[in-house]
Amino acid sequence: MTRVEIEYCVPCGFRERALDVQRAVLGACEDEIDELALVMGEHGVFRVLVGEEVVFDKAEGEFDVDAIARDVRAAI
Repeated sequence: MTRVEIEYCVPCGFRERALDVQRAVLGACEDEIDELALVMGEHGVFRVLVGEEVVFDKAEGEFDVDAIARDVRAAI
């Protein structure tokens, strides 16, 4: 079972970013995942995981929706 998790900072207003990533991931690999979860966080977090693997972390890279969707697809 493949789970994709998008954790985003609520106080920072990252919900729209999370929704953009959600749409991009569903468009790129909806048939290949079993679960896509939005997880509300704080302290500036914006992280995307496939299973236990972090494929994007705002602290380590520049936000690019298309690149994140490609990285999720590659990790599946």
